[in-house]
Amino acid sequence: MDEGYLADLSLLGASQINYPQNPEQAKLEAIPNQWPQHDYLVNLDCHEFTCLCPKTGQPDFAKLYITYIPKNHLIESKALKLYLFSFRNHGIFHEFVINKIATDLKNAIDPKFIQVFGDFMPRGGIAIRPVVQLGDRDLYKSLITTSLNTVKE
Repeated sequence: MDEGYLADLSLLGASQINYPQNPEQAKLEAIPNQWPQHDYLVNLDCHEFTCLCPKTGQPDFAKLYITYIPKNHLIESKALKLYLFSFRNHGIFHEFVINKIATDLKNAIDPKFIQVFGDFMPRGGIAIRPVVQLGDRDLYKSLITTSLNTVKE
């Protein structure tokens, strides 16, 4: 595969990084999928996600689990890391941030399917765990069923 696309990546390998202060400043970068004819899952786990309560300014901590089935592009992981980091000082409700992340990733890479799950630490005794799914759920279910059956064998 022609690796000319590497020149378009501005964050990976950069000697100096300007950390985005909010999600609108962050840049999600994509790389070409070398296997677009294959249906496969990509799982990305972020165990140190933070954002702020939009009302109180108190920090909220979560583990994020992103799963997608790529079409023609994959998300570049350093760009994703910086994008997720940009929420650190951003006031947004849990349910809204999960939907924003799913929508922004969908817009960046146009996957066949994407799921974003946020496992937020309890506040006031209540844990909020929003999940959003966009795209071909039947394809996702078939891949999950196939992989679970393979593990059992």
